[in-house]
Amino acid sequence: MSDAPTQGIVDTSVLVRYLTGDPPAEARRARQVVEGSGLVLLSDVVLLETAHVLRTLYGVPRVELLDVLIAFLGRENVRPLDRPEDILVAALELCRPSARISIGDALIWAAATSARVPVYTFDRRFPADGIAVRFE
Repeated sequence: MSDAPTQGIVDTSVLVRYLTGDPPAEARRARQVVEGSGLVLLSDVVLLETAHVLRTLYGVPRVELLDVLIAFLGRENVRPLDRPEDILVAALELCRPSARISIGDALIWAAATSARVPVYTFDRRFPADGIAVRFE
């Protein structure tokens, strides 16, 4: 864990530019923030929005998208805001076997896992790994 001061929270636009290199001038600025000396904080919302942008606008395949997000979470200077990194990584790994579990549902699963509470849903496909799912 880094002892560096907090740089700040990155927005979806910064993360997308950092990951895609597009457009180049903004990507350079995003790299300065992400690869700077401070800690970069990341919210679940930014993960979800980034996944959406990379899939819909950039056509990044699902498995590659998961690899990219997991690798980003693994950076020494990146800290999730909303829950522990290991829970977020486990959530994203739930999406790997098939397209059955959305990244949004995986992040809800992460929230329930982190808070140790059940999820109420009518979605019979909701991931129940290690949590209570009600209204199935």
